[in-house]
Amino acid sequence: MKSKIKIIWQNNIEICAYEGDDWFSIAKKVGIDIPTGCLTGSCGACEIDVNGETVRACINNIKNGEKGELKVSLTTDPFW
Repeated sequence: MKSKIKIIWQNNIEICAYEGDDWFSIAKKVGIDIPTGCLTGSCGACEIDVNGETVRACINNIKNGEKGELKVSLTTDPFW
């Protein structure tokens, strides 16, 4: 059974997801569009910060954090 994870987005909207869920679909549920580029992990356009660690959303699924919650913010890149 997948573990349930609370995700807190940069706009303080909270949503519950399951380990292994896709970052893009969970973000869309709360009205956040994660930018995309190559969708293969090469370009970095989809980078988000999860509990202070940079994650490429296109090649990583949601993983449970130590506290059972994840604080997420979009990484800003002046070139994208």
